[in-house]
Amino acid sequence: SFIHTSDTTNTDINSPYVDVNTSSGTVRGHSIRVLGRPINEFLGIPFAVPPVGALRFAKPQAIPEPLTDVINATVPKNSCIQMRYPYGNPLTISEDCLVLNIWTPPADSGQPLRPVMVWFYGGAFTVGSIFMSSYNGSVLATHDVLVVSVNYRVNAFGFLYTDDPSAPGNVGLYDQQLALRWVQQNIGHFGGDPQTVTIFGESAGSWSVSAHLSSPLSRGLFRRAIMESAAQLANKKRPILTKEEALLVAKQLARSMNCTDGAGSEWLECLRGVDAMKFLDYHPDSTYDWNLVYGTDVMPVTAQVAFDRHEFASDVDLLAGVTALEGSALAYYTYPVLQTDNMTKVDFRELVVNSEAIFHTENVVNITDYYLQGIDDHNSSAIRRAFFEFYGDVLIACPTYLFAKLFATYGPNGQSPGESTGRSGNVFFYEWNYGSSPGAIDDVMGVTHGADLRYVFGLALTERDVNYTETDRRFARQAMTLWTDFAKYGYEL
Repeated sequence: SFIHTSDTTNTDINSPYVDVNTSSGTVRGHSIRVLGRPINEFLGIPFAVPPVGALRFAKPQAIPEPLTDVINATVPKNSCIQMRYPYGNPLTISEDCLVLNIWTPPADSGQPLRPVMVWFYGGAFTVGSIFMSSYNGSVLATHDVLVVSVNYRVNAFGFLYTDDPSAPGNVGLYDQQLALRWVQQNIGHFGGDPQTVTIFGESAGSWSVSAHLSSPLSRGLFRRAIMESAAQLANKKRPILTKEEALLVAKQLARSMNCTDGAGSEWLECLRGVDAMKFLDYHPDSTYDWNLVYGTDVMPVTAQVAFDRHEFASDVDLLAGVTALEGSALAYYTYPVLQTDNMTKVDFRELVVNSEAIFHTENVVNITDYYLQGIDDHNSSAIRRAFFEFYGDVLIACPTYLFAKLFATYGPNGQSPGESTGRSGNVFFYEWNYGSSPGAIDDVMGVTHGADLRYVFGLALTERDVNYTETDRRFARQAMTLWTDFAKYGYEL
């Protein structure tokens, strides 16, 4: 595959602007310099009709005709509706948020098309944005790949489930799929190869990647996948959220908005009329109230059943992994007792019991005995670290490892006879043990959830307000090479 830019790209080398024709309309990005290299940056390209009014909670709709006005892709656009973080760069939030970013080395006519890496952010399906500085893909693009990052709806806007077809649940996942179809249709105009797409994500983004690997509606939209710290396999016996539970969550939300939860779809229409910002005042009972719902078109069965039936994308190459101490940051801010220096084994048991409702875990005594073996009753810091280990294992590490293991185990026979490509994907698993130099990361947290992001996106090479060492910068370059080599070659065995 080769690019022919004459009809799609403004190639005036003296212009800071770069115009590309797409199915959304003519997109105007600009050229920036990153680590001494030119990169074309396109921010906030719309890939769907704004999901407002009657389209709130509905599947996204493709833009039917190219927009007549040139799309200014030189400035950030809206992030999806979500709680505001007290730290980080402030986000402008709106329901009109279904946009994507693209970073690419300049495309020359006749040059081979480049591999494409499509990023899905984390945030427990409740927060996240492609306009957060930690997800800037420009440094990664200097490794000769195109980086695409995708906004998708989160919290109730992305994961409210009803038994009405106009609000089928999982629409945040449908957003991601529509963006992947947009990439298939348009990325060649930017110099990207639609046949060599890698999807990657961290936390809820990794959970999303695992969902695309088993969703029948995502088949053929990507060739490789990278899962950083999560998988839709939190419990083998049942999903985190059943359809019945998800419907109760939706009706509880409706009641809180003074919308009757009676029969018919009146309450849903009422919810569509509520001011979007009012949803930020609603706090669900559980962090996991907004999640994937199974038994739907996009997610017909759980991951375990998909593996058992060989109904998953087994021809895709998979790189999956976890950080050394996933649970520390996740648990520390969830349970106040972990922020003290006097945690006891009794506290440990109580926290395990509390988390049982979410994870549907096994015998509490067995779990406690396993993680506390050899730990002195009065060693509070060791007890706390043991809980970090437990929490990270049950929420992140075990599901991610098990998903990769099952993907490899069932791989060769993974597709039904009519679908088989005659190819079985390679599967790799890693544990991320590298933390920043002393002082740059909290000693209590260790190499925690998300510690990989600053290296995968090369922030260690560009952030000036953190005291990164030359070793940190060298490791960032190595990490980006690993990730982009996988996207290019799949580490063929």
